[in-house]
Amino acid sequence: MPKIKVFNQKAEETGTLTLSEGVFGAEFNEPLVHQIVVAHLANQRQGTKAALSRSDVRGKAKKPWKQKHTGRARQGSRKGPQWIGGGMAFALTPRDFSQKVNKKMKAEAFKSALSVKVTDKQVVVLDGLKLKDHKTSGMQKVLDAFKIKKNVLLVTAGANENILKAGANIPYLNIVNAELLNTYEVMCASKVMFTTDAIKAIEEAYAK
Repeated sequence: MPKIKVFNQKAEETGTLTLSEGVFGAEFNEPLVHQIVVAHLANQRQGTKAALSRSDVRGKAKKPWKQKHTGRARQGSRKGPQWIGGGMAFALTPRDFSQKVNKKMKAEAFKSALSVKVTDKQVVVLDGLKLKDHKTSGMQKVLDAFKIKKNVLLVTAGANENILKAGANIPYLNIVNAELLNTYEVMCASKVMFTTDAIKAIEEAYAK
């Protein structure tokens, strides 16, 4: 079973934690992780873009002038895209970009993503995280203690108002509840910080 060091919020080592082999020791499945990330991004798309085609434009479809002997190009309707106020050629229409992925695949990809972060030593475990108030400086001190300057994901076991507010103004910090954590967020982070309670919550949810 993989073991990892545990630190306090001052970056002082306080012990070690044995991680679940089934959750944090899985083999990295890159094609599956890629599929889940692509599906996640596709599911975020609203697909609401739309424009009027020639059949959607209001007005009569009467032929503006006769076909021949006018000296002008033949026209069938003023709704065509070549006319001001006419419809758009190949107009966008609302569509559904969502992709369906079964629960087992999602779970396997999630465990694979967590495991590769542990293997690459991009995981930090905190024995706890408590802030006196919701000032940004409090959270910044924690990140500075670990010398983290970019793209960090902080995973907590529950909603903590002080932590959420203190981290809101730090552009490279993303805070998420363990219950809402997904593969995309894990893979996008250069460093993932877990509280021990968050580790426990994830193992309880995904351990076989």
